[in-house]
Amino acid sequence: MQLTFHGAAECVTGSCFLLDTGKMRILVDCGLFQGSKEIRQRNYGHFPFSPQTIDLVLLTHAHIDHSGLIPKLVKEGFSGPILGTGCTVDLCHVLLPDSGSIQETEVQRKNRKAQRAGKPLVEPIYTMDDAYACLNQFRPVRYNQDIILGDGVRCRFRDAGHILGSALVEVWVREPGGETKIVFSGDLGNKNKPFVRDPEYVEEADYIVLESTYGDRVHQEDYAGSRERLKEVVWSTYRKGGNLLIPAFAVERTQELLYDLFAFTRAGEMPPMQIWLDSPLATAVTNIFGDHPHCFDDEASGMIACGIDPLGLPQLNHALTVEESKMLNQSPGGNIIIAGSGMCDAGRIRHHLKHNLWRPEATVLLVGYQAEGTLGRLLLNGAEKVRLFGEEIVVRADVVSVNGYSAHADQKMLREWVGALRRPPRQVFLVHGEQRAQLALRQVLAEIGVAARIPAWQETVRLEPGRKDEERIWQLLSGLHGRTARYLKANPDPDAYRQVLERLSALDEFLAAGGGRRG
Repeated sequence: MQLTFHGAAECVTGSCFLLDTGKMRILVDCGLFQGSKEIRQRNYGHFPFSPQTIDLVLLTHAHIDHSGLIPKLVKEGFSGPILGTGCTVDLCHVLLPDSGSIQETEVQRKNRKAQRAGKPLVEPIYTMDDAYACLNQFRPVRYNQDIILGDGVRCRFRDAGHILGSALVEVWVREPGGETKIVFSGDLGNKNKPFVRDPEYVEEADYIVLESTYGDRVHQEDYAGSRERLKEVVWSTYRKGGNLLIPAFAVERTQELLYDLFAFTRAGEMPPMQIWLDSPLATAVTNIFGDHPHCFDDEASGMIACGIDPLGLPQLNHALTVEESKMLNQSPGGNIIIAGSGMCDAGRIRHHLKHNLWRPEATVLLVGYQAEGTLGRLLLNGAEKVRLFGEEIVVRADVVSVNGYSAHADQKMLREWVGALRRPPRQVFLVHGEQRAQLALRQVLAEIGVAARIPAWQETVRLEPGRKDEERIWQLLSGLHGRTARYLKANPDPDAYRQVLERLSALDEFLAAGGGRRG
């Protein structure tokens, strides 16, 4: 059995892993590369594998760096099912066509420049029509549902706590004499966030493909601290008389901000500022959130049960058209403008930055990860000037960053998540992180006796078979008495006793048939 790292290896984006069991070829995620020009160029070439040979795709969540090349995969011949949670499927129905539209617009811009320079024209990675065409292959699954994928291969989606609908995926592959378990973490979430539940833990794994976005740092602010910091920034911008620009991802981050601004409003802690959601995509995503309250955490679910819409701000406006978006730049201040993209590399936020960065009364609030090579990273690093639409813009606005809104687990949480395993895995593969983050996390995991390696882009590794069935059975037997006693104590009724006796009888039959050679 082999695992190849076709994306999110030695970088943060483009998540894509090919698991070849010898009988099936399974792709886990198929994401768009984002960041520097060199990294983005990977999106335009052919896949390093034949899409026609892939049996199915397991999608951890809807973020474009995990799902964004699925339309291209289908365009180039993949015809199998794409499995994701119901919320992930719904989100992809709006995110992927939007991504296709962005590809078309970007190529139109590039080709205008190419024509003027006498250079050859380029084709979009995929179009909006390509994105719509792939949606028929999506299949929704439930959390904690055992799914038979093929001969000897099964999987289960668990809540990753990253965004609504996000999942970590457990895959079991049965080989002669034993079974191998591979866990793909997807993006593991932060704790104590609105809407989403905390990440679930896994009990055991032979191999783990683990994200490492914040492998080199601990969040300096928790969510509660960032929430207070947001309130401070809102009031300081109001007192200055400027606009507050918040570049935010359309999925989760935007809804978290709206949730908190709604809480401030209910508590009488908001200044009289208009809030503009300048993203038709974010508006559509917010509506999808309303369709999946069963995925919410206890706090948000409780509000809905009381008839309170946690996203229902009375001062919220939606800029759905380009004209409405442009009108916001005619106002010198008094607005909170939430727009994409979250790293300032595309979308309407760039126009607002052009009209506000040079204003000292304005504020830019960065609330998410800023990858290397992005405009957001330049602003985060204190750039004094930036280029937008071919024009040099001086940065006089306040640039503020909070990291408690991060949807990613930090180093401490990643260590805790891996440390919760009953026994160390045979190998952890660190992906979805910059080099310094991966090196730091590898060292931290070594301190708790866990071996981790950093695979190279397109590297293939061989996965040795997991423990044999006999070894697994005896491990279970070693703790049988204690677990049985705890179960009976927690369930003191005749049905519970009957269920335990049935299971013990089945085990006795197995041992009598020769399964107890070591006894």
